[in-house]
Amino acid sequence: MRVGYGLGSFCAGTFSTVPGLLLLYYMTNTLGVPAGLAGLAVFLPKAWDLLVNPYVGRLSDRTVSRHGARRPWLLAGAVFLPPAFALTFAGSPFRGASAAPYVGVCFLLAATAFALFEVPYKAMPAEMTDDYHEQSGLLTWRMGFLGLAILLSGGLAPALVNIDGGEPTTGGYRLMGLVIGAVLLAAMVATFFGTARAPRIERAESEHVGAREQIAAARGNRPFMLLLGLSAAQMLAVGTMLAGAPYFASYILGNTGAVTTLFLALIGPMVVLMPAWVRVSRKFDKRGGMVVSSLLFMTGGAALILTPSFGPVYAHACAVLMGVGYAGLQLLQFSMLADTLIYDELRSGKRRAGVYTGLWTAVETVMMAFGALLLGWVLDAAGFISSEPDEPVRQPDSAIDAILLGGALVPALLMFIAIAFTLRYDLTAERLAALRESRAGAVPEPS
Repeated sequence: MRVGYGLGSFCAGTFSTVPGLLLLYYMTNTLGVPAGLAGLAVFLPKAWDLLVNPYVGRLSDRTVSRHGARRPWLLAGAVFLPPAFALTFAGSPFRGASAAPYVGVCFLLAATAFALFEVPYKAMPAEMTDDYHEQSGLLTWRMGFLGLAILLSGGLAPALVNIDGGEPTTGGYRLMGLVIGAVLLAAMVATFFGTARAPRIERAESEHVGAREQIAAARGNRPFMLLLGLSAAQMLAVGTMLAGAPYFASYILGNTGAVTTLFLALIGPMVVLMPAWVRVSRKFDKRGGMVVSSLLFMTGGAALILTPSFGPVYAHACAVLMGVGYAGLQLLQFSMLADTLIYDELRSGKRRAGVYTGLWTAVETVMMAFGALLLGWVLDAAGFISSEPDEPVRQPDSAIDAILLGGALVPALLMFIAIAFTLRYDLTAERLAALRESRAGAVPEPS
């Protein structure tokens, strides 16, 4: 059951990583799209998630089938996401500003298809176990697979687009889109079959709510709102860093291939350190573990600003330090999310996991994409010159400075904001246990 559920992370990790890492650079340095417009083409399809993700969450809450409420949606994602993803990177009949709407529409279709899978998928852990620490145990498998997926896709995708050597070409991106699309298909189908025998805890009857009531319910769940705030800041930091990685490799390190090694240095710790972060969360509770992991990420990001003085080895060491913190962020975010879902049901007596994961996934993906938009605006304001592979250009010093600041200092500052939210989060194992005892046999209170 744990392995079957964890396999879904190959979809979540891959789709969250590859567009965030390559889509902005693909448009500015292959299709010649101006940086600000390219950032908008990345962001708007993800802003759509604010509408579609909560809607998918409500639908999955109300779904009744012999496969359960969530699993049929996993197959729906498998049908639509792979072809839409491949089309996003298949090239465009247009060049320059005209290519942005074409890529944006393809990415919009992919983002919608991803919501069909990801929103129900994130609602499943709260319906598989009630135990506070078992949530972390279950999610350790998920995060282990997630780390492996991000590691493989983040290393494989840049290698495929650089398959001819030198600056990435349209043919390289097209090949990457087909290969990664096949990975997405395999992951989603495997998750559907791998969770067939997963336990399903009987929950309260699903509440039928509209968008306004959905937001009102979330606002009444203080731990969820605080967790949403810290996650938003963290995802904006990660989104900015990922979007800036190809530019950092090309213009700061002077090696387009370095994006692969930097990414491996960042994600590698996630694969091996998940059990260690579970132990940290048990010793210091999840909030303490989140503060420690955020501090590590923030320190590594701020230190990257000194890369021009110390060189590539130093930059990779900073990436490893950020990776150690990132492993903790990923595990603890989703474990804490499951706690807030259980907290809501204990207080309300209603099944609203899909409602919450819909909002969560929408904010998460929008903030990741906003990182690319933010970086695109910064590059545009700094005078970054978009180009095509056969027409390389020399960037002004102001653009180089913007790449360094956007890829290093901005993520560190955003992580500081996330720590401030974390310190206000107060949902602990003891509080959940006390609430469960107080609600045993009681009539659910209105919410």
